[in-house]
Amino acid sequence: MDMLPNVALAGGLAWASGIRLYATIFVAGMLGRFGYVHLPDGLLPLTDSWVLAVSGVLMVCEFLADKVPAFDSAWDAIHTFIRIPVGTLLAWGVFKDSGAGTQLAAALLGGALVAGTHLTKAGTRALINTSPEPFSNWGASAGEDVGWFGAMYLMWRHPLVLLVLLGLFVLLMCRMLPRIVRGLRTLRQRLRLTLSGDAQPR
Repeated sequence: MDMLPNVALAGGLAWASGIRLYATIFVAGMLGRFGYVHLPDGLLPLTDSWVLAVSGVLMVCEFLADKVPAFDSAWDAIHTFIRIPVGTLLAWGVFKDSGAGTQLAAALLGGALVAGTHLTKAGTRALINTSPEPFSNWGASAGEDVGWFGAMYLMWRHPLVLLVLLGLFVLLMCRMLPRIVRGLRTLRQRLRLTLSGDAQPR
């Protein structure tokens, strides 16, 4: 097994799942089904007709939901319980034939990456949604689409470049997440003050 491409595949699928889960499953499955890329045995279920049909429909729903301010945050909140475990499974599946220890390590690292990516995306979009205009939301969504497409391309064509970029993303994420958490706490406090003020009798 060529380790570098598989590490890039596991990392790329985990990262992409935190941004666009259903598109990741659908595109990877379609490329594997028609022989444009080689999928490890653990990812062959992605090429199943039912998986492609369901992920294709949900991909469209996800694309549309991500463009609607406020609703995108509700969608992200629900998918905390879907993106993280599925992204972890995808990283795990890449190393199906590499032994239990390697699979577990891939699952741990992939799970951490997809969780961090999802939380960074969801938290950033929640803060952006405090702006009354929709353009910043649409711009962020379009930027995510471009980043996702680029990662999917590099994952198979330039795996080393992708791994370098993922390393830089992890460093950036470590800086951003504490600030995002503080921003969300401040937002929650403001909402509480607003609601308590509205609840007071006049």
